[in-house]
Amino acid sequence: MSMADEEVQGFLRGFRELVEMSHRLAGGAGERFGEVLERHFGQTPSVIAVLTEEVLNHRYADWDTALEVLSGRDPAAHEVGVGGGDMRYHQTLTDFAAEAHGRTPLGQVDYVSIPVGPKEYRRAIGFGMRLFRYQDVPVGVMQRRAHPRYGQPKGSFELMCPDPDVAAALLGEARELAVQHSVLRGQVITLEMSGYGPESEGIAFLERPEIPADHVILPMSSLERIVAHVTGVAEHADVLRRHGQHLKRGLLLYGPPGTGKTHTVRHLISRNPGHTVVVLAGETLRFISLAANLARALQPAIVVLEDCDLVAEDRGQGPSGRPLLFEVLDAMDGLDADADVTFLLTTNRVEALERALVQRPGRVDLAVEVPLPDQDGRRRLLDLYRGHVSYSAGALEEAAARTGGMTASFTKELMRRSVLEAAVAGQEPGDEHLARALDGLLSGHEELTRVLLGGTGPEATQRGPSPWEQSGGQTCNPFA
Repeated sequence: MSMADEEVQGFLRGFRELVEMSHRLAGGAGERFGEVLERHFGQTPSVIAVLTEEVLNHRYADWDTALEVLSGRDPAAHEVGVGGGDMRYHQTLTDFAAEAHGRTPLGQVDYVSIPVGPKEYRRAIGFGMRLFRYQDVPVGVMQRRAHPRYGQPKGSFELMCPDPDVAAALLGEARELAVQHSVLRGQVITLEMSGYGPESEGIAFLERPEIPADHVILPMSSLERIVAHVTGVAEHADVLRRHGQHLKRGLLLYGPPGTGKTHTVRHLISRNPGHTVVVLAGETLRFISLAANLARALQPAIVVLEDCDLVAEDRGQGPSGRPLLFEVLDAMDGLDADADVTFLLTTNRVEALERALVQRPGRVDLAVEVPLPDQDGRRRLLDLYRGHVSYSAGALEEAAARTGGMTASFTKELMRRSVLEAAVAGQEPGDEHLARALDGLLSGHEELTRVLLGGTGPEATQRGPSPWEQSGGQTCNPFA
């Protein structure tokens, strides 16, 4: 080594010592982060291996919960934070451990508020470290929530433990607890972010609807079959498993727009409060693989695919680069037969679905039409949607008779317009307002409105039965 090289290295050593001294003086006599680690582990932390577990952002609350359970077993467990400003986000736990007597000061633990339900939030560690003993061995877990700004798209948990076997056991139990205590379990969620609701990194929580059976206007036999296929299987899951029968099932609700398919789905969700429900519609259908994985982990579960005919027609690429239809088929086929998961599909255009989507049991086992309501159904819908208005029985019977071929959506709009007619006139709603509202909706200049509400007119009642109606709507292979 030349004299010049020695002088350069000597200068760099001196400069580093000067920088470290200035940091110590600036931070006062406060304890350093590395010193706390050394005292906790009883040895220099820089020689202890670090295991890192990265998790998807919507699982961060689950892991925070799991680690709270694990650390809570140690009465002496505590949390420490890291000081140092934004630069700390660019350093790993190994970097901090290497500075046992360096410049990294202790700081406050950073906490974040994470949605764990439609109206619930969890206070979780966003950046900080849990120090505790596990199996009587000192361990530490550094938690970091995702920071895309700093090139960290996922959350991470860095585990420091001097015993590799204990470290592996801790991570294994943490994974189990994260699933067992998942904040998504038993929730109704969607993967569509609105930006205005309780969302957790791509997962939005929805209120579980409350739709009683008498609010679902369907032929009684249809509703009974639907409920038995979803709820009945779940209630007898243990017996079916014991006899080697599959639990995974698919239910397809088909019919014209506005007849109540989504309303029926909401009823199924409401009467299965213990089920995890993942709702996909529109562009979010491309996340079917993630939805299926969530359903498998959090069963019993229901995966709702609204307007699934869009999948059959979409030849675009899914997240994996394969056609979206294949993504859906793989997700439905990929679950184990004994997985208590229902795939609940709806479509306005059953003829648009491809054979591959419905022809194999385990994809769709039951197809039920949600038809245009008959006169008795329309009369029940009028009662359902009239709210607190006391129309006469005669007026309601006449309205039911005049609305042949119309949908539940049409009936709901009719009742709204009746009240609006009365409000504009400064009167309490009554029979005359209902008649005027119906005249208006049935008039020629409202033809487009009727179409938008799903109504087709009286001629719809004259159509012949579909192949699925002829089979009672129970065929497992309607396209065979």
